[in-house]
Amino acid sequence: MNMNRKQFLSLSGMGIIGLGFLDPLSHMFFGRSPMAKKSLGDIMIEVKTKRLELVHTWTISRNSSDYKDNVFVKLEHQGITGYGEAAPNVRYGENAQLTTQRIQEVRDIFSQIPLYHYNNIKSELDKRITDQSCAKAALDIALMDWIGKSFELPLYKMWGLDPSDAPVTSFSIGIDTVEVIKQKVKEAEPYPVLKIKVGTDRDEEIIGAVRSVTDKPIRVDANEGWKSKEEALEKIQWLKSQGIEFIEQPMPSTMLEETAWLRERVDIPVIADEAVKNAADIPKLATAYDGINIKLMKSGGLLEALRMIHMAKALNMKIMLGCMIESSVAISAAAQLAPFVDWADLDGNLLIGNDPFRGIKVEQGHLVYPEKPGLGVMGEF
Repeated sequence: MNMNRKQFLSLSGMGIIGLGFLDPLSHMFFGRSPMAKKSLGDIMIEVKTKRLELVHTWTISRNSSDYKDNVFVKLEHQGITGYGEAAPNVRYGENAQLTTQRIQEVRDIFSQIPLYHYNNIKSELDKRITDQSCAKAALDIALMDWIGKSFELPLYKMWGLDPSDAPVTSFSIGIDTVEVIKQKVKEAEPYPVLKIKVGTDRDEEIIGAVRSVTDKPIRVDANEGWKSKEEALEKIQWLKSQGIEFIEQPMPSTMLEETAWLRERVDIPVIADEAVKNAADIPKLATAYDGINIKLMKSGGLLEALRMIHMAKALNMKIMLGCMIESSVAISAAAQLAPFVDWADLDGNLLIGNDPFRGIKVEQGHLVYPEKPGLGVMGEF
């Protein structure tokens, strides 16, 4: 049967998304594992909000902040504890109070469905949490941490991945004064790749400040800051002369036609961030973007992120694995998928000064995985 691109894109939104759930251990979670037959017993879910203090004021084209209030989840069952984290983002109408409320509202799902049937749990979470994706992410991460620990395996091993395949992570530099930007770049000396926030009327000044102190590869994120295709084209043509690897979300997510126009006129990869949250969003982006930025907080967790990876690969799109301002819990969760992707931007925990957990480490930009099951995180809840 021959299929044109339009037919494939329409079908892929259903078929490939479904295939994204299949994994090497799926047979173990549907009744064949002795552990899966045990009684549910008591399941405890605890929720806490912790304030994460930023080392520097974090400024992007939309807003600035000195701290983030993230919501943490502890899931306990059969003597095993899984940890999860939500990083609410105002861009998506999220906050710590609503996130906590949504988590509390769906506790019953975890007592009604065996934890090993994690796909079924995801389906129920998708039905009942529709406005706080990060709340789903926190529960999904805690559940998958629990699953990995119950089988005494890191999640990357459950998915058949080799951690040495993970790309180096970039280190992000927020918008600031010229002198502070130079200071931040110097502080980021151990990291081989930088990601620079732009999307303002000072973009040339910002990039000039970076280039005055380093010739490292840099990636640029406009966070929807350029409001017309003509402005974006002019900016990107100049950025090319500065050795930019790619440009992330140059214009507002709704400007799909304009982004397709732009992509035809530049030879730097254009990557979707705010334009993509889950697997269903990807097919319509394939004509306007070269790749996507997957973030667990947008997708609602690891399971949806897996579906997105399969979808993007099927459409021959590049994949970046990113983050919000997060502790080592969410960063270590995302890192479990890093060997699947082309680029990593997993530095959220490096931007805070009071990380309550320990997990994935970064050495000269390389992700260093602890030999521990699940997410491999430890710390004080």
